[in-house]
Amino acid sequence: MRTSSGTEAGLTPIKFSRLSRRGVLLGLSGPQLVVTGLAAGVLVLGLYVGTVVMTFPLIGVLLALAFLGVGGRKLIEWAPIAGRWFWRSTGGQLSYRRRIVRPRPAGTLALPGDAARLRQWVDPETDAVMVHDPHAATLTAIVGVVHPAFVLLDPAEQERRVVSWGRVLATACRSGRLASVQVMERTLPDSGKGLADWWEKHGTGSGTRTEGWASVTYGELVDRAGPAGERHASTISIALDLKAAARAIKAAGGGNRGAGAVLRQEMATMIAAIRSADLSPTDWLTPGDLAMILRSAYDPAVAGALERHGEIGRGLATAGPVAVNESWGSLRSDSAHHCVLWISEWPRSLVFPGFLAPLLLTSGIRRTFTLLYTPLRTDRAARDIRKKKSEYISDAAQRQKIGQIEDAQQAAEYHDVLQQEADLTAGHGVLRCTGFVTVSATDPDELERSVAAIEQAAIQASCETRRLWGQQAQAFAVATLPLCRAL
Repeated sequence: MRTSSGTEAGLTPIKFSRLSRRGVLLGLSGPQLVVTGLAAGVLVLGLYVGTVVMTFPLIGVLLALAFLGVGGRKLIEWAPIAGRWFWRSTGGQLSYRRRIVRPRPAGTLALPGDAARLRQWVDPETDAVMVHDPHAATLTAIVGVVHPAFVLLDPAEQERRVVSWGRVLATACRSGRLASVQVMERTLPDSGKGLADWWEKHGTGSGTRTEGWASVTYGELVDRAGPAGERHASTISIALDLKAAARAIKAAGGGNRGAGAVLRQEMATMIAAIRSADLSPTDWLTPGDLAMILRSAYDPAVAGALERHGEIGRGLATAGPVAVNESWGSLRSDSAHHCVLWISEWPRSLVFPGFLAPLLLTSGIRRTFTLLYTPLRTDRAARDIRKKKSEYISDAAQRQKIGQIEDAQQAAEYHDVLQQEADLTAGHGVLRCTGFVTVSATDPDELERSVAAIEQAAIQASCETRRLWGQQAQAFAVATLPLCRAL
C-alpha cells in the first residue's frame, strides 16, 4: 500500500517493528553458542588425541542441533519445551480431573495447572473481582467494553479512534505501576436472550386471527433463530504490579485493601481514558461475570444455556473445567477441543488500521483473539534501546572484521530500534505487544479445519501465525482467560 493513497482516504498507514532475531554474538543465540562451542571443543579434543575422524558424528549432531530449524525454531531451542513436556508427561500433569468430593480452599479459582495458584478478592467498594497472582505479584481487574463496528465507520472517524486508542495505551505507559494490559475479543454463540427479551417487551399479539398467527410465527422464529447466531464480546484487563506499587500500597494501608485501593486508582484512570476514546465501558466484572467467562472458555456448549438462566453457573469457586487433556498440539476441555496460535509476525509493510478485519470477522468459527501489552517505564525503555543499539553496532563491527556481509533483515531491525528511540524521545510510550488466537471446535477434525481457516485469514491480514507446540495448556490460560497472565 502506498502512503499517498492512505492520506487521500483520511487514514494513515502503519508499520510494525519486526520480531528481533538478534543473537548474543553474530546472530547466534545463547543455546546456539553453547552447542557450537561444544562442537569446537570436541574437534580440538579429537585433534589433540588423534581421533578426529571418530568425533565427526558427534560434531555433526551438535551442529545440526545448533543450525537446523523446525517450525521456526532451531532444534536446540526445542530442548527446553520438549524437556518440560517429558517431565510433565512422566508426572501425570497432562491430564486434569476436578476432585468433586474435595472442595478447593476458599478464595481460590478452580483452574488447572499453574493457574490454580490464583486467588480472588472482591473489592468492597466497587464489588469488582480482583485476581491475585502470588507468584507474579500482580492484582488484576477486568472491565467489559462495548464499541461500534470499526469497519463500518468512515475513514476520518477511524483515524480519530485509532489516535484515541493510542492515548489509552499511552496512559498505561505513563502509570509506571501496571504490569500488563490485556485486550480480549471473543466470539460467542448467541443465546438469543437479548432478542427474546426485546420480543417479550415489544411483541404484541392481537385478537384477530391473522395478526395472532403472525405473532406466534414470529415468536417461534425468535426462539429458533436466536441461539443459532453469534456475537462478539470484548474485555480489557489491567494488572497492577505489586512490587512497583509497594510504596503506594503501604501508604494505602497495606495488604489486600491497600492493593485494592491503588488498583482502584488505576481503574478510574483507565475508565476515563477508555471513555475519551469513544468506547463504552461496562461495570467492572463481578465474581459471577468472571465465572461465566471461565465457564464458557472451558465448556462453550453450556455457555448459552447458562446465560439464558440468569444466576445459574455464576459461582466462581466452581467455574473451572471438570476435565482437561493436553496433547502436543491441542487441548481438550469438557465439551470442546482448542488450539492456541501465536502471532509471530505482524505486517512488515504499511497497512491501514483495519488490517485485522479478515481475522476478526471470520464467521462460523469460535475463536478468541488476545493482545497482551507489557508497558515499559521510560527509563527502562531508554536503557533497553541503548543496549540494543550497542549490540547491533558491535555485531556489525565484528561481522565486518570477519568479512561477513550484513543482510537486509539486520539493517531493518536496527532501523526499528532507531525509530523506537525517536518515538520515545518525542514523548511516546513503549509497549511490548504479543498476540494470540485460540480456536475452539467440537471435535478434532473440525478443529483442524478451523485452524486452517484462521491461518489463511491471518495471511490475508498480513500476519504470520504459529501453533504453540508443547505449550497448549499454559498458552490457553494466557490467551483465553482475561487474567493478564504471561507465557
